[in-house]
Amino acid sequence: MTQAVSADFEVRLSRSEADLRAAQRLRYEVFVEELGGGGALVDHEARLEKDALDPYFDHLLLIDQRSGAVVGVYRLMRPEQAERAGRFYSSAEYDLTPLTGSGRRILELGRSCLRRDYRGGIGMHHLWSALAGYVAEHEIEVLFGVASFHGTDISQLAQPLSLLHHRHLAPPELRVRALKKSFQRMDLIDEAQLDRKAAMMQIPSLIKAYLRLGGCVGEGAFVDHAFNTTDVCLIMDTANLSERQARIYAGRTA
Repeated sequence: MTQAVSADFEVRLSRSEADLRAAQRLRYEVFVEELGGGGALVDHEARLEKDALDPYFDHLLLIDQRSGAVVGVYRLMRPEQAERAGRFYSSAEYDLTPLTGSGRRILELGRSCLRRDYRGGIGMHHLWSALAGYVAEHEIEVLFGVASFHGTDISQLAQPLSLLHHRHLAPPELRVRALKKSFQRMDLIDEAQLDRKAAMMQIPSLIKAYLRLGGCVGEGAFVDHAFNTTDVCLIMDTANLSERQARIYAGRTA
């Protein structure tokens, strides 16, 4: 993919082991130090959040041109990469058969994060713009991946999970389902009893961004105690993007 450059940021794919380590270091800062996550391959001494699938992903990097630091990351897996890896990351949590058997070109997204002091700025738009270019280049039709709520206390997440289930459930043909061994119901509160405003306030900004773009969620949540998160599977059919939404997705607002 062609790298994207602005006065302040460069966005490109990882090209070296040093690039990958920079991405893993940022992930450690966000997912381990900030959010209390963990994992079997987390290297606390080197401060790297990594897993066995990292070598098979493309790693999209947001680099601050002023400092040279990696300040945002996305990792991306196409079907041919998943075939080499033996699986998609999300398959450890969800039955992906509706997607993998759809005959459509799919892309798994994951490990998206920004350094704390870059959130709420233009950085995420640069990442999304580069992602849109990647999607076009590889003719992707459906995006998917697990996205997380912080914490594993389902009682504290009943409102937002129920809202996602009642209002944003994926259509049957794309509706992946949390694996039976770990299936957590999301319809915990009757729709009529929901406090929609309070529920929306609990939904992480990345999930809300995908919902605004027409994204939806699979059935059931996955409680990841090792990572200290409760995960939902987000799905976005690029054919359903409106013109305005497509501009937002590509990082343009007008």
